[in-house]
Amino acid sequence: MTRVLIIDDDINMTGVLEVVLREAGYDVLSTNSGTHGMEMLQPYDPDVVILDLIMPEMDGWETCQAIRETSLVPILILSVINKPELIARALDEGADDYLVKPVPLNVLVARLKTLARRAHP
Repeated sequence: MTRVLIIDDDINMTGVLEVVLREAGYDVLSTNSGTHGMEMLQPYDPDVVILDLIMPEMDGWETCQAIRETSLVPILILSVINKPELIARALDEGADDYLVKPVPLNVLVARLKTLARRAHP
C-alpha cells in the first residue's frame, strides 16, 4: 500500500484528501504544519509527500528544502499559486510535480501513482 504524507495548513483540505485517498487505496497521514511534517517524515517513511506552499511558520518552500536535505521522497506540490515563476521556484527547490488547486481528484490520484512508480520501480 502506497503511503502518502499530506502537509497542508488547511484542515478542510487535509480532511478531504485523507478520505478520498484512503478510498483510492492509499495509506494516508496528514498534518497542518511544515514543522510537524518534518517530524513525521522519517518515522512514517512515506512513498509520496503532498505539500502546500502557503503555510504559517515553515512554508512549503522551506519544508521542501528541508525534506530534500534528508530524503529523496517524491514531493507533489498542491497549491493555489498559479504563477509560472513560483511554480518554477518550487520545482527548482526539489519538488517533483506541481498541481494547482482545485485539481480533479482523478488527476491527483494519477499523479500520485506516477510518482510512486518512479520511487519504487
